[in-house]
Amino acid sequence: MSASAIDAVLGPAIQMASPWSLFDQVWTTIMGYSADEFHFDQEKTPMSTFKETGAMIAFYYLTIFTGYQWMKNREPFKLSTLFKIHNFMLTAVSGALLVLFLEQLIPSIWNNGLYKCICSKPGWTDKLVVLYYLNYLTKYVELLDTVFLVLKKKPLTFLHTYHHGATAFLCWTQLVGKTPVSWVPITLNLTVHVVMYWYYFQSARGIRVGWKEWITRLQIIQFVLDLGFVYFATWDYYADEWGLDGLHLGRCEGELMAAVTGCLTLSSYLVLFISFYIATYRKPSNRGRKALGGKKDQAVTATGRAAETLKSARSRFGTATMDSVESSKSQWAVSRD
Repeated sequence: MSASAIDAVLGPAIQMASPWSLFDQVWTTIMGYSADEFHFDQEKTPMSTFKETGAMIAFYYLTIFTGYQWMKNREPFKLSTLFKIHNFMLTAVSGALLVLFLEQLIPSIWNNGLYKCICSKPGWTDKLVVLYYLNYLTKYVELLDTVFLVLKKKPLTFLHTYHHGATAFLCWTQLVGKTPVSWVPITLNLTVHVVMYWYYFQSARGIRVGWKEWITRLQIIQFVLDLGFVYFATWDYYADEWGLDGLHLGRCEGELMAAVTGCLTLSSYLVLFISFYIATYRKPSNRGRKALGGKKDQAVTATGRAAETLKSARSRFGTATMDSVESSKSQWAVSRD
């Protein structure tokens, strides 16, 4: 059978089983029209205007800071089941979006090259816009992270509250600014979120996972890579604008407001996450505390083993015999003193 014949037979089946086709079926069931027909309209699409975005972010900060004061004299809520559902859902959604992005991006980069995919139309196709929009909406779901912290009376840090609100605004600016480079920070962020929310899900189940420090490391690596691409795209735009021939490859598309917001926000993230990493994992006091915790764990383990040994000996030789041995040991210790 020829390659064309095989493609004719298997092509439709493969197409139906592709991630986008499966996603489109779900989208059509919920929305009543195909995802291929979606069009982002800043005046009509829900949560597309500055007023809506600003109001939602303002409501977020009002809610968490009011809630923080309200919880001061109250007992923390458990919310164990809801917290597990929240983290598992974000793990699954992040993973699904990542797969959908990769399905669109890998062949596009192969056929068009990396530069075109971060600077022009191949990075801003109709299908990618659907995914950009859905990723933007997930940022509002992620705001519930902070609500859980408030209700469970966990500390609120500037890094956490700033990062969550700023990321929702950042995604909006890139969506309305039509920046093709958007897929780079988004796919890296989705990768980190799959790991991070899975970690939180396992922790909520009471399973101890030993790679918490690596989540922060991954976030720092993510921002370094983000900035490399975003600075390049911004420079490519300005170098062409200023007529600096020979110092740029072309002209990256996108609006100035989106480029500036992306550079400033991602730069602030890198500084804050590096500071957090140093303060949490690299300060001598924290490292000493970690080592002390390890010694305590070893001591607890040793004590437990000794108790098990004594219990085994009592069952083997009899309680009276072992009590006699313990009494002799005590008398010997007193005589030494």
